[in-house]
Amino acid sequence: MPGQDSLMANEKTRNDQKSVLPEDLQMLSDHQLMESVAGGDESAFGEILRRYRDRITNFIFRFLNDREEAIELAQEAFVRVYFAAGRYHSGYAFSTYLYRIAANLAISELRRRNRRRLTSLQGFFRDEESEDKDYDPVDGGQLPDRKFESDERSRIIGRAIASLPENYRLPIVLRDVEGLSYEEVAEVLGLGLGTTKSRISRGRAILRDKLEASGIREN
Repeated sequence: MPGQDSLMANEKTRNDQKSVLPEDLQMLSDHQLMESVAGGDESAFGEILRRYRDRITNFIFRFLNDREEAIELAQEAFVRVYFAAGRYHSGYAFSTYLYRIAANLAISELRRRNRRRLTSLQGFFRDEESEDKDYDPVDGGQLPDRKFESDERSRIIGRAIASLPENYRLPIVLRDVEGLSYEEVAEVLGLGLGTTKSRISRGRAILRDKLEASGIREN
């Protein structure tokens, strides 16, 4: 019968995917899991979530200093991974791919916040006979949820990181909080290695000054 071999091969592939036990998923690489996700294996996606959900949520939290937003954006990042599984290719590390998606979402949210803040503040500096005055807003973000960050030192460090300029904050969080290598950070940011190292060095200097001003000295 024409096409029978192809149909049987597809059926065998589906059966092989269904036969993978949850404990066996832990033995698969990220790339293998994504291949299974692309084939419709939701348990493989569950393993991806298990491996990376906390890391990505923490990464976004450290960038935005907002727990609830971090949870929502992390969920959005994984939704995008799931629906793009068929287009995923293993030319680079899966973690780099995932961090890049999460970073783009976090940056977009940060820029939306900055635009909203600027728009709301402009009304204070406008009257009928004058143009808007330039205003450099001070970061007045609220502290993280006390249940999430109960230690005062951690809160101060979190606020200091969140007050860094965007082009320094992201590499600092990726390198010094998430522990990615310089090469991995460069890949996530799409920057050269030299530029990446320079931004991390400058970001550390700014952060150190902020912490010392708050009475915290890093060893």
